[in-house]
Amino acid sequence: MVKHIGKLEPVPLREIWPNEASDFTAWLSENLDVLGEALGISLTLVQREAAVGPFSIDILAEDQNGNQVIVENQIRRTDHDHLGKLITYLSNLDAKAAIWISSDPRPEHIRSIAWLNETTPADVAFYLVRIEAYRIGESLPAPMFSIVAGPSAEMKRIGTQKKELAERHLLRKEFWQQLLERAKGRPHPHARRVSPGKEHWLGAGAGKSGLTYDYVIRMDNASVELYIDRGNAEENKRIFDKLFEHKDEIEAIFGAPLEWQRMNERRSSRVRYTLNIGGLRNREKWPEMQEAMIDAMIRLSKALRPKIKRLRI
Repeated sequence: MVKHIGKLEPVPLREIWPNEASDFTAWLSENLDVLGEALGISLTLVQREAAVGPFSIDILAEDQNGNQVIVENQIRRTDHDHLGKLITYLSNLDAKAAIWISSDPRPEHIRSIAWLNETTPADVAFYLVRIEAYRIGESLPAPMFSIVAGPSAEMKRIGTQKKELAERHLLRKEFWQQLLERAKGRPHPHARRVSPGKEHWLGAGAGKSGLTYDYVIRMDNASVELYIDRGNAEENKRIFDKLFEHKDEIEAIFGAPLEWQRMNERRSSRVRYTLNIGGLRNREKWPEMQEAMIDAMIRLSKALRPKIKRLRI
């Protein structure tokens, strides 16, 4: 039976290190192994107060792979000034990691570090670390480092996905702008009141509520389609079936077979024509694709328009 168990008692940091620069930074530069152990990396001192232009880094270190690591200290609450320094030092020195130590990390700065880890390259890491100190009874005070925000494989993966999505949004908008410009003066459904957006589709009304003519662009191919969704699955299927009754006539006017997708498992239905010339990733083929899409859309609307006008909806 254990009779004597000590109790951890917090120790004010200023009691141990009265001055942040001359006391805490000096101690840390000689005890980087304590910090490294908490982060799971090996740290070796390169220089204290290393110069970056008119500024100076608290500690410049190296990791086990020889990459430069920046360490900035605050024995107080985090502030914007140190966040700016962290980014400035890392970018100017082409360092691979930045460690921000504070006794009181603000929630806003925790989110900022998480965002930086999402948006920066996979080989760059930002850490926000809380510094505390404890003693047991009359023992010497012992520092404790804990990671508040840091990199992870999942975070980097999410960041990569976000960047890829943002890039696709910009590409799509550019693609639609070019297509609409190319289609000017031609008798197609998107000739008026259609603005390019970031979505993978660009729609225009087909003359009846809930029916739209859509251009669709994917990474490897494209399509034109009549999309049917009036908010009621039964009505959508009824409209699709009425059009399907004239399948042979519609395809003869269009000039090629169409994909008749009733999609019984979904509320909507569609009539589609797919073009396999290329996709969003094939920028060199955009002009050819856009011409083919515009031509196909004009033929699709010409083939479907008379049947749509006769629908009783």
